[in-house]
Amino acid sequence: MANLYETMYILRPDMSEEEVDKTIEKYQTLLRENGAQIIETLHRNKRRLAYEIKKYREGIYIQMNYEADGSQIAALERAMRLSDDVIRFLTIRQEAPKASKAAAQV
Repeated sequence: MANLYETMYILRPDMSEEEVDKTIEKYQTLLRENGAQIIETLHRNKRRLAYEIKKYREGIYIQMNYEADGSQIAALERAMRLSDDVIRFLTIRQEAPKASKAAAQV
């Protein structure tokens, strides 16, 4: 059974736009090859971090929303953990959107 997931990751701030695009494509390809379906990927640009991480004060935020059965998460997070470009990541499972009460009463 497929669930909705969101992975937010932060890339090094000194990466070029081309390197950022290649990194985003690498993680999208990894998910697709393992059977996940990418719903949307948002490039949230460079932002100041709340606290210093690996001696960086800023980071490039990327948000990926996708549908997967859960087995793809381990492969994605392992690749991010081994990468020097990713300074932090977090994956959460999202609840499926529920129909509103107004729509249900019609």
